[in-house]
Amino acid sequence: MPKNKNSNIDGWFILDKPINISSAKAVNAVKKYFNIKKAGHAGTLDPLASGVLPIAINSATKTIPYLVNTLKTYRFIIKWGEQTDTDDSEGEIIKKSDHRPIEKNIKKILKFFIGKIEQTPPRFSALKINGERAYKLARNKEEFAIKSRTVNVQDLKLLKCINSELAEFEVTCEKGFYIRSLARDISLKLDTVGHVYNLKRTKVGQFHIKNAFPLETLEKLVHSAAAGRMAEVFLLPLDCVLDDIPALIISDEEAKMFCHGQMIKKELSNDLIPNGSDVLVKTRGETLGIAIFFEKNLRPKKVFSNTMN
Repeated sequence: MPKNKNSNIDGWFILDKPINISSAKAVNAVKKYFNIKKAGHAGTLDPLASGVLPIAINSATKTIPYLVNTLKTYRFIIKWGEQTDTDDSEGEIIKKSDHRPIEKNIKKILKFFIGKIEQTPPRFSALKINGERAYKLARNKEEFAIKSRTVNVQDLKLLKCINSELAEFEVTCEKGFYIRSLARDISLKLDTVGHVYNLKRTKVGQFHIKNAFPLETLEKLVHSAAAGRMAEVFLLPLDCVLDDIPALIISDEEAKMFCHGQMIKKELSNDLIPNGSDVLVKTRGETLGIAIFFEKNLRPKKVFSNTMN
């Protein structure tokens, strides 16, 4: 595979992850295709899940924490009548039910899953139990308990009943939420059992599936003349996930100080930027990083660029 000129680019690449590949492998594929030294993703997708996987490239990895806490939207299909040990179609069937819920009853119970709710994560999850991953303990058939926790669901709706066996839903939720647990709990609330049959993430923060690129597109791009234009065509700026942070333009001299980790004296109104707030620091159209404004000083928190020498 020919090398290209993208090794020093920074920004966000929005991948439409296919099924049957882990999020980590998807990131590695992007790094390989474009000769990128450093990359990371925001919000893991299970191998059987597809959809929006935002990938931060090089300096953009420093902004990942600002995207992880944003809302996420998923579309998922529940298959009624079969509960699996993984709560998705990959696992073994551990319980069956002949009961199939009707549309009216499904809609009636959704209100119980909106807002702040208690949720118990799946046994096959990456949570640590006494230092061990839960999925490893589950694979070894070990007995263990997972505590429930409070999660937040902004919206949940039934899109359609595909047939008596399958129903499609859409949910918007905060971080730490498990769709597999939701499918399990909805089924139990309807006096049946069920599991996630299909799962696609359609939105992470402001990133939408309609603007995401499939891996096949990358494969074609790498072998074309367009590969060298990746930065201008496919990448979003690294500060695109920082829209909620106030921006401040500083001078060239201040920019040099900031990039070397030095504190900058700034007379700013606390009404405009309260003490302890994050501030996006820019100069000449370039985003340099994030500072904390405290007691009329800008203290570097994350430096994205070291170009101001």
